[in-house]
Amino acid sequence: MHIGPQIVIKFDNGIFITNTVCFGIIVAVILIVLALWSTRRMKKVPDGKQVIAETVVEGVYNMVKATMGPKGINYAPYIGTLFFFVLFSNMLGLFGQRPVTADVNTTFALAAITFVLIQRQALKSYGLIGKMKEMAQPYPFMFPLKIIEQLSFPISLSFRLFGNILGGVIVIEMLLEGLATASEALHLPIPLLDAVIPLPANFFFDIFEPVLQAFIFTMLTMVFITMEIATRDEEH
Repeated sequence: MHIGPQIVIKFDNGIFITNTVCFGIIVAVILIVLALWSTRRMKKVPDGKQVIAETVVEGVYNMVKATMGPKGINYAPYIGTLFFFVLFSNMLGLFGQRPVTADVNTTFALAAITFVLIQRQALKSYGLIGKMKEMAQPYPFMFPLKIIEQLSFPISLSFRLFGNILGGVIVIEMLLEGLATASEALHLPIPLLDAVIPLPANFFFDIFEPVLQAFIFTMLTMVFITMEIATRDEEH
């Protein structure tokens, strides 16, 4: 596994495609195929895969409703898609591949989409003039500080996810390399150290942490969008 993104296709005009883009497309295709497969031939009385699909969708809608309230329920499709895309992207380490979210370009793109949605909701709630007045509260000199706060959000959100996932990749790589060296030094007939000792670390960095980071990223998205909804409601 390589820590940094690798160029897999390079064109004559200087444009290139990295493995991040390739695996990002693969993750998106997998999610689309799963969605189409699980909703094929739906019945009024669900069974089998339809039960699982409806449980997942209901869980996403319940989470969005509990966090964002009834007025934020329209964001449920985006929140569900975001969570599973980040989750699947984080867990590519299970298959010996570099996670898509270990590339800051991916995490910043996801954070930028969240940023746009936050600003869209703010404009919908306040209007342009109303939003500018709100950013100047309680004192006018707060306006430039609020702008810095708004612009720093996607940066901090993207680097939080990127740093945690990349950190896991680096730890696993260092652990495997160290164990391989130890196995060679001990002249073991089979790479026993490589096969057994990393299992707890793999569980944490390739299963537990990907789920946790996907949940945190999604939850922060919901919370910051909800702030623009809730503030408007409180004024009324």
